[in-house]
Amino acid sequence: MFSSVWLPRKNKKKLKENGNGAFKFNEKRISASSASGALYHFGTSGISVAVATGLTHPLDVLKVRLQMQLVGQRGPLIGMGPLFVQVMKNEGPKSLYLGLTPALTRSLLYGGLRLGLYEPSKYACDWAFGSNNILFKIASGAFAGAISTALTNPVEVLKVRLQMNSDLRQRGPIAEMRRIVSKEGIGALWKGVGPASVRAAALTASQLATYDESKQILVNWTPLEEGFYLHLTSSTIAGLVSTLITAPIDMVKTRLMLQRESVVGSYKNGFHCAYQVLHTEGPRGLYKGGFAIFARLGPQTTITFILCEKLRKLAGLNAI
Repeated sequence: MFSSVWLPRKNKKKLKENGNGAFKFNEKRISASSASGALYHFGTSGISVAVATGLTHPLDVLKVRLQMQLVGQRGPLIGMGPLFVQVMKNEGPKSLYLGLTPALTRSLLYGGLRLGLYEPSKYACDWAFGSNNILFKIASGAFAGAISTALTNPVEVLKVRLQMNSDLRQRGPIAEMRRIVSKEGIGALWKGVGPASVRAAALTASQLATYDESKQILVNWTPLEEGFYLHLTSSTIAGLVSTLITAPIDMVKTRLMLQRESVVGSYKNGFHCAYQVLHTEGPRGLYKGGFAIFARLGPQTTITFILCEKLRKLAGLNAI
């Protein structure tokens, strides 16, 4: 009998018995290739990333400030706690929300593209190669992350510039973008696009592939089923893995985006920046702001995936 055949729990949930005693698939999916499907994929992922970004933005401001400590120097680094107190005392609570407007704008675009492109890429690999293993998931995530970042890099440059300088608050993001273009050229909006794309590829690949694979393993081998606790556990694992992989790349990206053309000894590219940091600041320099990255990326990953799964369910999409 079919009931005596062992199947992973995930497969058991996807199959149901028909009147003749045979099993058949019972999946209802809105195609990502259709206009409505693409809109749903983009919208649910963009909104979830924007909400997570808004809630964790103060940690992002602290992360950028930590990464810019002692540029080109070795020495004792201030921690996230003392920096928080320093910022609150000298600049006030509003400074923790510097660059929020471009951050939310980027989140809607970048988040929508990053998560929205992952599944179609994964299905394309499954269709082309007849496989959907972890390597194809990593490749799909890397492609989605790199493309998304290349398109939204100008907004990221604007965000980190505003986060580093509270004096720009009154000027506003549009005025600051005009100033960047007039003084540094249009190319300045794509400063750091190389390491930013590498970082986004690594982040998306590690984050989405880890989340996707963790869910499958947990569903197959633990009592967890599709729902809040499964999403919470899988997203926490994804947040840990992605932080360890992307922290050094994130630091290099921030340094490149914040350098001005007039600065003597500026970094030539991402590799040159990483080399200079290792040479002048030591290995710890690549992980400046690492705790702040984890403190932000961990909760952000968890909020993003839990909310995205809920929105996908409401929109009639299958779980990630």
